[in-house]
Amino acid sequence: MEDQKIYLLAESTVLPGFLEEVRAIFNEALIPTLQEPGCEALYETGRKDDPLKLVFFEVFSSSAAHEFHLEQDYTKRMFASLEGKMSGAPTFTKLSAL
Repeated sequence: MEDQKIYLLAESTVLPGFLEEVRAIFNEALIPTLQEPGCEALYETGRKDDPLKLVFFEVFSSSAAHEFHLEQDYTKRMFASLEGKMSGAPTFTKLSAL
């Protein structure tokens, strides 16, 4: 059976006072992530009704491509840089294409 695409919705809440710093951290990882083989889309969005809630929509061509993303140094640096700036763990929802 072929590996299927990964559709992932991730939501994180930023602690007050860290929003601009967190946005800069995510922006630093955006371009190299989009250049990865297998990264088909990555949208960084937010909620108007909750400005500290960041929402990401990611599409990877396979689970191997997503694992490759998680193993990259810039991804690991991004997660390390976010420590102490986020309210709790992010929520991840795996989606399916219709």
